[in-house]
Amino acid sequence: MKSLSDLIRADILASSAYHVANVPENCVKLDAMESPYDFPPDMQSELGKRLMNAPIRLYPNIAADDFIPQLKAAFHIPQTASVALGNGSDELIQFITMLLAKPNAKVMAIEPTFVMYRRNAELFGMQYIGVPCNDDLTLNLDSVLEKIKQHQPALIFIAYPNNPTGTRYPREMVEQIIQAATGLVVIDEAYGAFSSDSFLSQAGEIDNLLVLRTFSKIGFAGLRIGYVSGSLKIINELNKILPPYNMNQLSLTAAKFALEKIDWINHNINLLKSEREIAFAKLEDIKGVTVYPSEANFLTVKVPNAEECFNLLLQNGFLIKNLSKMHPLLKNCVRITIGKPEDNAKWLSVLQKAYG
Repeated sequence: MKSLSDLIRADILASSAYHVANVPENCVKLDAMESPYDFPPDMQSELGKRLMNAPIRLYPNIAADDFIPQLKAAFHIPQTASVALGNGSDELIQFITMLLAKPNAKVMAIEPTFVMYRRNAELFGMQYIGVPCNDDLTLNLDSVLEKIKQHQPALIFIAYPNNPTGTRYPREMVEQIIQAATGLVVIDEAYGAFSSDSFLSQAGEIDNLLVLRTFSKIGFAGLRIGYVSGSLKIINELNKILPPYNMNQLSLTAAKFALEKIDWINHNINLLKSEREIAFAKLEDIKGVTVYPSEANFLTVKVPNAEECFNLLLQNGFLIKNLSKMHPLLKNCVRITIGKPEDNAKWLSVLQKAYG
C-alpha cells in the first residue's frame, strides 16, 4: 500500500479534527451549549419502556413515519414547508454544502461564526468568503451586500442567533441579505428556541430560504437530530444525496417522546432565558468585563485574559470555552453556557471576586 501522505488529500492531512474537550471529574460542563436538565425519573422510566419496544431490527422509513408531522405541529412549521432530517444539524450543513458544490462555487458566512461552514466549504472544494462583523460584533450589512454583489455566492450561512457570539442580527438586515442573495440562504437557528425571532414561519414561502434547527440545544444533544425546512423543490434535491437510513430507530423514538413533552421543554427553555438575563445583568456590573447581548443559551464575555479566566473557572469546577484563537474579533473572549441557577450563581461569584 502507498503511504497515507500519497493517498489522503493534502488539505485534510494538514487540518485538525474538531476538538471535543474532556470533562474533568466533578466539573460542570458549560462549554458546548447543552441543556443542564434531564428528564425527571417518571419520564425517564416512560422513555425506557418506549425504547425497549423500538423496532431496532428494522430500518427507519421516514416517509411512512409520523415524526415529521409531529415535528411540524410542535414547532409550528408551515404545512407548505418540506422537511428533511439529519444526524444532527452538522450532517445537514455538510449535505447542503455538497448539494451546491459545483466548480468555482462560493460559500459565504458572517464571521466569527460556526466553524463547520468554512470546513465543509473547503472539504467540497468551494471557495469560502468570510465577512467580518463590526468590532462590537454587530452585522456590517454594507460589507455583506457588497461581497454578495462581488462574489455571487451559491450558498450563504447565517447563524441566527450567532454562534459563538450569541448575537441576533436585526431581522430587517437579514431580510435584505436574503433578497440580495444570488443563491441559497441557510438561516441556522440552532439556538432559535432561545431567541425573540425566527424565520421558521417563512420556510417554504421564500424560494431560496432554508431554515435549519436541531434538538441539541433544547435538551437532547445526544439524540443527534437536526431538521431543515424549505421549499419542496430544494428539499427534494437534498433528499437525493442524504444517506437513505441516516436516522436511527432509538433516536426517533426518543425524539417522538420528547415532542409529547413539549411543555416540559418550553418550561426549561424559559428558565434558561431567565437565567441568561440574570447572568447578563451581573456581568455588566463587573468592571473590566464586557458581556455581549445574547439571544442564545450562552453568553460571550470579553475578559482581561481569556486563558486565565478559563483556568480560573476550571479550578473552581466549571469547564467553559476559550474563544481567543477562533477569530481576531474574539481575542480574550470566553463563552459560558447557561446552566442551572445554583451553578450560574457559583461561576458568577468566581468572576465577581476575580474582577469586581
